[in-house]
Amino acid sequence: MKWNKITLEIREEVEDIVISTLADIGLEGAEIQDKQPLSEQDKKQMFVDILPDMPEDDGVAYLNFYLDEDEDVNAMLEKVKAELEELRMFVDIGSGMITLSQTEDKDWINNWKQYFKQFYVDDILIIPSWEEVKEEDKDRMIIHIDPGTAFGTGMHETTQLCIRQLKKYVTSETELLDVGTGSGILSIVALKLGAKHAVGTDLDPCAVPAVEENKEANEIPVEAFDMMIGNIIDDKEVQDKVGYEKYDIVVANILADVLVPLTPVILNQMKKGGIYITSGIIDDKEETVVNAVKAAGLEVLEVTHQGEWVSVTARKN
Repeated sequence: MKWNKITLEIREEVEDIVISTLADIGLEGAEIQDKQPLSEQDKKQMFVDILPDMPEDDGVAYLNFYLDEDEDVNAMLEKVKAELEELRMFVDIGSGMITLSQTEDKDWINNWKQYFKQFYVDDILIIPSWEEVKEEDKDRMIIHIDPGTAFGTGMHETTQLCIRQLKKYVTSETELLDVGTGSGILSIVALKLGAKHAVGTDLDPCAVPAVEENKEANEIPVEAFDMMIGNIIDDKEVQDKVGYEKYDIVVANILADVLVPLTPVILNQMKKGGIYITSGIIDDKEETVVNAVKAAGLEVLEVTHQGEWVSVTARKN
């Protein structure tokens, strides 16, 4: 099936009013393309350490609308032109240029699955829910992960660095705190390695259903892994719910710029002798994180590398 795609070129400042106006004539579900820079809040919620260079914001936005090929696209175009001309009487909408094209139907929700295949982290097999475990892999530790479209699969170097450190330090008595848990993969690995209990925190409410699905897929008991939403760095309520001086291991696979303020705070949650495993650190931020860890009074045990990425492991003495 094909879709008719209507693209409007307008000014960024009038995106909302144009979308609202066109919704009144039945044109809904706008896809927005612009060059507005990410806000600081957006950056804080992204689990990447470097962002691609963004082109300079030119104030122009493109709104894409999709119509079923059976709909009368010419009638809709006439309505759109009329609405834009009326808007021009009140606001500067920019060029208002309209482009019509066709696009193939795609299963956008599931199309990403072609890029996530089963893989190994040493002797651990990480496999998506839609793939079968091969006969020769059935004796391995197997982690089933269905990340959805928002969270990590374990394929990234930073996650693998954390997994290798967890293998070194998890015991049957481990209480684990997973800051920025996402899909829950690190907590699930720790529990499969024998950890007693895990608590995950995240800023994104979508992490809750993602974690629940992955707990079920890996047969993790409900009581073994708790999730809470909020910013543990500056939210006292979250800090209180997480608890104090109770964790044998804290793992944080997040931005280096978040690890710096997180580190002195997270000491309060760690037991004496507790292990602090960090990653999400691009190599040119290694010194920054190491210095922050030392400044908090932690003993650096190990710095490991994979590709351009770094993991810093430390202990609270």
